[in-house]
Amino acid sequence: MAKSSADDAELRRACEAAIEGKQKVVLSIRVAKTSGGSAWGKSSKLGRQMAKPRVLALSTKQKGHRTKAFLRVLKYSNGGVLEPAKIYKLKHLSKVEVVREDPSGCTFILGFDNLRTKRTAPPEWTMRNIDDRNRLLLLILNICKDIGGRIPKVVGIDVVEMALWAKENTSTVSTQTHTEVDGPVESAAIFTTETELNVNVEKELVSQAEEEDMEALLGTYVMGIGEAEVLTERLKRELQALEAANVHAILETEPLIDEVLKGIEAATNCVEDMDEWLGMFNVKLRHMREDIESIETRNNKLELQSVNNRRLMEELDGLLQILKIPPEHEAFLTGDKFEEQQMLQSTGALEWLSDAMRGIVATKVDPVYGNMTAVHEKRGELQLLKSTFVFKVTTFLRNYFANFVEYLLKDKNNFSQRGQLKRPDHSELRYKCRTYARLLQHLKMLDKNSLLQLRKNYCSSMNLLLRREACEFANEIRANTKAPRNVAVWLDSPAGAGQNVNSADTSVVSDAYTRMLTVFVPLLVDECSFFAQFMCFEVPIHAPPGGVDEDDDNDDDLGIMDIDEKDGKSGKNPANPPNPDELAALNNSLQDLLDGMQEDFYNVIDWAFKIDPLRCISMHGITERYLFSPKADAAGVVRILLGDLESRISMQFSRYVDEACHHIEKFERNTRQTGVLPYIPRFATLATRMEQYITGQSRDLVDQAYMKFVTIMFVTLEKVAQAEPKYADIFLFENYAAFQNSLYDLANVVPTLAKFYHQASEAYEQACSRHISMIIYYQFERLFQFARKIEDHISNNVQLEEIAFQVGMSKSDLRKTLKASLSGVDKSVAAMYKKLQKNLTSEELLPSLWEKCKKDFLAKYESFAFLVGKIYPTESIPSITEMRDLLANM
Repeated sequence: MAKSSADDAELRRACEAAIEGKQKVVLSIRVAKTSGGSAWGKSSKLGRQMAKPRVLALSTKQKGHRTKAFLRVLKYSNGGVLEPAKIYKLKHLSKVEVVREDPSGCTFILGFDNLRTKRTAPPEWTMRNIDDRNRLLLLILNICKDIGGRIPKVVGIDVVEMALWAKENTSTVSTQTHTEVDGPVESAAIFTTETELNVNVEKELVSQAEEEDMEALLGTYVMGIGEAEVLTERLKRELQALEAANVHAILETEPLIDEVLKGIEAATNCVEDMDEWLGMFNVKLRHMREDIESIETRNNKLELQSVNNRRLMEELDGLLQILKIPPEHEAFLTGDKFEEQQMLQSTGALEWLSDAMRGIVATKVDPVYGNMTAVHEKRGELQLLKSTFVFKVTTFLRNYFANFVEYLLKDKNNFSQRGQLKRPDHSELRYKCRTYARLLQHLKMLDKNSLLQLRKNYCSSMNLLLRREACEFANEIRANTKAPRNVAVWLDSPAGAGQNVNSADTSVVSDAYTRMLTVFVPLLVDECSFFAQFMCFEVPIHAPPGGVDEDDDNDDDLGIMDIDEKDGKSGKNPANPPNPDELAALNNSLQDLLDGMQEDFYNVIDWAFKIDPLRCISMHGITERYLFSPKADAAGVVRILLGDLESRISMQFSRYVDEACHHIEKFERNTRQTGVLPYIPRFATLATRMEQYITGQSRDLVDQAYMKFVTIMFVTLEKVAQAEPKYADIFLFENYAAFQNSLYDLANVVPTLAKFYHQASEAYEQACSRHISMIIYYQFERLFQFARKIEDHISNNVQLEEIAFQVGMSKSDLRKTLKASLSGVDKSVAAMYKKLQKNLTSEELLPSLWEKCKKDFLAKYESFAFLVGKIYPTESIPSITEMRDLLANM
């Protein structure tokens, strides 16, 4: 028989180490844990059916004079070390049940009374064999009785069988225990052995007195337990005697049973009679209940009808008040007089009509009232009254606006006249319009479509007034401006004429354009804002700040006043998003209001362009400043107008640039040009003047003109140079040098010109290098031709010592070359200087060109001397120092 884990001392020490010695371990034994109610003969999840290794340890803890007993469950960690999992108090153990589904009898359940509220079944513990099971359970029962004073309920186990097992295995277990433990035994081990092994059946199950009584009783009978067949026959006879006695007793009680049956039958009859009576009473009560419900229903209907009648009378009284038209309001609404003094009296009539229309519409009136004939008739009467009033008001206002504007147009004092510029003043017009502002608001509430034609008529009349004011102002401002009559053609006129024109001051033309913008841009913005609010557009109206009206000395109110200050319904609340339809209608109306206004501004722009095209630069900057000002932000249509003006200015300036470029291209058609082309210095003068005119955001416009001018200039310069290839380089570097000299100051401050300045510098260096190389090779061709042959042989991988033996490369050939080129070197250098000076028209360039020529010649000669020294070391040639001194003395 294998050794039981209950006798494993190492296991017991591991358990004590796991609980850190806080309690004394009495018994430790290995078991298998399965989930309750799922292991035997029942389908469940795989994880619940799998047995998990566990260790059960019985431990005690001494607390004063009391001893507490615990059942600990320990599990193995990943490293195989025991660690606590659960702990149960044995005082709560209420039941020990062996699982009947397990045929081996080794599986049991421990029930604790403090865990009854949990939904999950208690776990099932499976031992290795019956001996381990009995050993553990007997120890648990003994501890419960000794410490708790009670024994839990035992189910599925024969107590007598366990007592016999304990009596048979006591000596064996005791012997094994004493054999395994050598030496002094600690108190914990002794307690465990005594409690676990010395099981006394009589002490645990029956008392000593009960045992003696049972022995005396058994001694009086000769049971013959040794003879099984005799005992069986005896038991059968006793069982038959007991059954016969029971049947006899039953037969003796038959009269009593008859009396009981008679009583039951009488009681049944009484119950049936009672049931009939209750049925009759129930029918009567049901009829009474139905009658009561019917009475209550009729009563509730009468109460509801009474309440409804009372409310109906109140509603009819209110409806009569709505249907009744006050005579004073009716007189105004049906009349034809809408003078200014009557507008204050019209407020009450219009408010009453609006309230009446709102109160009698189908959505506000109950459908029952809406079908009444009186309501239908009254609704038709109010609709007719509204239509008549709207028609009369719109006709009056259309005529009123047209007549008042016509009155203003006839009065010449309202416009600029000869010798007098007059700023447009619409204060009287706006005062007249504000008189009818509230009338327009009520008109919109009554009929939105009535304002469409009225808005068009207002825009048409105001457009005539604004265009007349702009036209007269533009004509007078041009007439009062004294500008030079000569037109400057900067890149085509002779130098003298260009200088005379440049001296004239043409700032007056741009000042005239500025003044016109200063007067009319705020006026148009205010007119747009006034129109939007006066004509009741449901869009936010921005109140622009002071803007850019620098010359505005008039303190009159040209902006918008609140039409309805009491209601606070101004459209200036930016939190309310604008209605897209209203915004589109407003933009269309504003376009009609300002239609054709740009033509008068175009006339001023074209007039200024004819006097001085360069003034387009300053006018472009002024327009940009107004375009991005808060005034323009307040009215999108004014921004569109300014955008058109900016496009017109850009178009005129682009036309001027194209014409100037066309004049530059004319030089290409000439047969031969020498010296500096005229447009080079003229462009410098032009650029200086353009920089003076730059204001605001016009830098991009000027830079684009620079790029177009200089690109055409350089392309034309190259084409003119190709007409005479012999003198092309001289022509190019003279013109590029003139371009750099004339634009040196501007290139330091203008990035665009600086880029072209560097481009001209590179082209100048290239042309100079080509021309100087040509002069040097012309005088010393044989010398440097010999050096080039040496370089060609080296590039062809010919050894240095073999070059002197090549054809035409001998030492005698070298001597002939030196004699032919350097015998009169001073005369050759002088001839080189004269050739450099011969075709040069710009004498100021000669010193720098001669220095560059000497420098390039010395560099080439140094290279020649180096090659000769490596290949012909025995040959003597003039040294570089001698050549440098010779050139320095020339």
